[in-house]
Amino acid sequence: MADQQGSGLMDRPGATKERPTLKTIAFMTGLGITTVSRALKDAPDIGAETKERVRMVARQLGYQPNRAGVRLRTGKTNVIALVLGIDEEILGFANQMVVGISEVLAGTPYHIVVTPHVHSKDPMLPVRYILETGSADGVIISRTEPDDARVRLLMEQNMPFATHGRTNMGVQHPFHDFDNEAFAYAAVERLVQRGRRRIALLPPPAKLTYYQHTFDGFMRGLKSFGAEEVPVHINIDASLEQIRATIQDLMSGPDAPDGIISSSGSSGIAANAGIEAAGKRVGRELDLVAKQSTPILNWIRPEIIAVYEDVRQTGRELAKAVIARIDGVDAELLQSVSKPRWE
Repeated sequence: MADQQGSGLMDRPGATKERPTLKTIAFMTGLGITTVSRALKDAPDIGAETKERVRMVARQLGYQPNRAGVRLRTGKTNVIALVLGIDEEILGFANQMVVGISEVLAGTPYHIVVTPHVHSKDPMLPVRYILETGSADGVIISRTEPDDARVRLLMEQNMPFATHGRTNMGVQHPFHDFDNEAFAYAAVERLVQRGRRRIALLPPPAKLTYYQHTFDGFMRGLKSFGAEEVPVHINIDASLEQIRATIQDLMSGPDAPDGIISSSGSSGIAANAGIEAAGKRVGRELDLVAKQSTPILNWIRPEIIAVYEDVRQTGRELAKAVIARIDGVDAELLQSVSKPRWE
């Protein structure tokens, strides 16, 4: 019985299977190792038929390049590091970003490694780790600040990177951003068109660049359309329960707004919960405008005025920018801003 069990373990498919190498592919195709290597790298002097034969065998064998070997030969890791706050997983923000980046990297030698980060910790830690270990060829960072120490360090170390959001540092670097100023301005306009005049803003944290963009658009909208601000002493980094409770208190008091603008989908959901906890309803006593990266707000409350930020497209743009920067493209050519899309 013991012999049978032992034999069974030895017979399991893949139990002692060696990892396929270039030599394995060369043996299977009858080609030289150098030819196989160049075919997998899409070398122009290798015929299309040979490339397809090599790729087919590589797929069948489950071949993956030995990245340690690649790094020794070329000095490259073929890694793009995404430094992403784990707090940003709410409503699939992080997932959409990763999907967009992965779509672009799929046609390149690069792959993505997500370096998680907690907002309350030192934002320099993950960037320093990547630089000290040499674990990536390029970096993508989010939650960009006006004077961002991470950007300064990455530039000093000559590490290719792209930021989700802009800085005010007076330096050229790759970025992709959402036009939060246009979003906030148009949000005020839509609320005023519905007869709303006392408007509250649930803003981003003040330390982030897009807070100023959002606030500038909000204040410009108030001035242009003759509305007034109702202060809210909380931002979208607060817990959903804190946001819900704050909005409930606000809507229960004598200075309740008749319009609210939320800078994120999750805080919009929490705001709606607070509104209803105060015995009021969106579309009746007030209107709510909220930005979302996942089209879900209207499932919760059809009366919510939603604007879509395509975070998947953001991931694509950031991936293209950082790869282009690795290839030496000038930073000022790798800057883009997407416009709000009203649902």
